[in-house]
This record gives sequence, structure tokens and C-alpha cells, in this order.
Amino acid sequence: MSVLSYDRHRAELATQTALLRSRVAGADLTVPVPTCPGWTLGQLLRHVGGTHHWAQTVVRTRATAPVPEDLVNDVSGYADPDPRAMDAWVAEGAAGLTDALRAAGPAERVWTPGPGGTTAFWARRMLFEAVVHRADATWAVGAEFTVGDDVAIDGIDEWMGFGTVPEVVEPHPGVPPLLGPGRTLHLRGPGTAPGWLVDLTGDKVLCRRTAGPPPENTTVTVRAPLPDLLLLLYARRPEKPAPAEITGDARLLDLWVERSGFWLRE
Repeated sequence: MSVLSYDRHRAELATQTALLRSRVAGADLTVPVPTCPGWTLGQLLRHVGGTHHWAQTVVRTRATAPVPEDLVNDVSGYADPDPRAMDAWVAEGAAGLTDALRAAGPAERVWTPGPGGTTAFWARRMLFEAVVHRADATWAVGAEFTVGDDVAIDGIDEWMGFGTVPEVVEPHPGVPPLLGPGRTLHLRGPGTAPGWLVDLTGDKVLCRRTAGPPPENTTVTVRAPLPDLLLLLYARRPEKPAPAEITGDARLLDLWVERSGFWLRE
């Protein structure tokens, strides 16, 4: 269940993309992006705009099979882009996608690269594509990043949903198994903010919301502001470390983040 509504996802997608554009206005687009090794700021923007154009194609055509991803990751030719053209590309992608999502509504059946199978998937997924890459761009220009707690909670919930699919626990040569006895993780925000318990003790990954302190004998606990928890899941660790308190087996945390984020590399 999503914390944010479909219309809120659409609105936040527009807002987050506009914030991204304003943050990089006037910036040198050839500067490297430390959290996206090998990419410049211009290439990052090309990726964001390409992703939104790609998703727009899926939604507008009501695609029932994968759509070519050339626009998403083929950024090698954009090492020194024209700033005005790049800004227009990003703006066009976000506007076209939000318009397509508005016209389709949340329940239209379409192809999705993860669980969902409806246009609601794309509204939520593309929102967090914009949020995380806004963080990348913000750090690249030496500024501070923040996002609302309700948006962060929704993003963490989405990650937890991806983290329970069978592909997460598939064996890989040279990679330690994720599941095992006594393996649990607890992530929570400050104060009365929600928490999430990840149970790796059975034959599949189980994730659920929790309240209060972590259960006794939890293998690793993480406590941080909600935006920092979201970025930790995406392995976004800028030069200035996020104020996360990690107690217990940090190696299990790293393994779980790596395995549950497999879909980012698909």
C-alpha cells in the first residue's frame, strides 16, 4: 500500500524534477557526479530525461511488453551538452510523463519491469527516479539535499516491496547467501517515525512496518532521518556521511542493500 496517492505521485514527480532543474541551473554540466561513477552532470540529466521519456512511451502506448531502453542508459554521447537543450529535454520528459499518467489514470494495465503491472507503478517509480537523481545532482554541485518525510517513507516502502521478490535470494557465484538463521534487520527514523523489520530467517524475504524499538536479538539496526534511510537503501553515500546510527552486523546490511537493489542494475 502506497503512502502517497497516485495524484500525489504525479505532482511530486513534477515538483522533484523542477527542483532538480533549478538546482543545476547555471552549473557546469561537465563536472563528475561522485555518486554515479563515470557520469557527468550532463549525462545524469540525459538519463533522467531519457527515463521519463521512456516511461511516457510505455504509458501512452499502453505497452504490454518491454519498450527499448536506449533513452535510459545510452548517455556516452552527452559529455559536453548544451545546457539549454538539456534543460528543455528534462522538462519535456517530466511534463509528457505527468500528462500521460493523468490521462491514463492509476489502474491502466501496462508492462512494468517490476511488481505492479499498472500505470500506478510508473507514477511511483519515476517519482523516486527523480528524487534520487536530484540528490546525485545536488551533491555534485556542492549543495545540501533534503526531501519530505512522507515522500521518503513512500520511497522506503517501495524499496521494501522490491526487496521481497524471489530474484533477491537467487544464488550467485561468489556471493554469500542472503537468507539464514538469526538474520534480521531493523530500520527506523527518529522519534515516533515508522520503522521497518526485514526478516531473512526463512525461505524468502519478509518486510513489514514496525513501531517502537527493534525486537530483541535483531542482527543489525539502522536509525537515521527518513530521507537518509531512503538514500542509504540506494547506496547513496556522499562524501559527508549521512547521520545514520548502525548497530550490529553492518556486513549483513551491505549485503541486503546490494541484493535487494538488484533491480536497479537490470
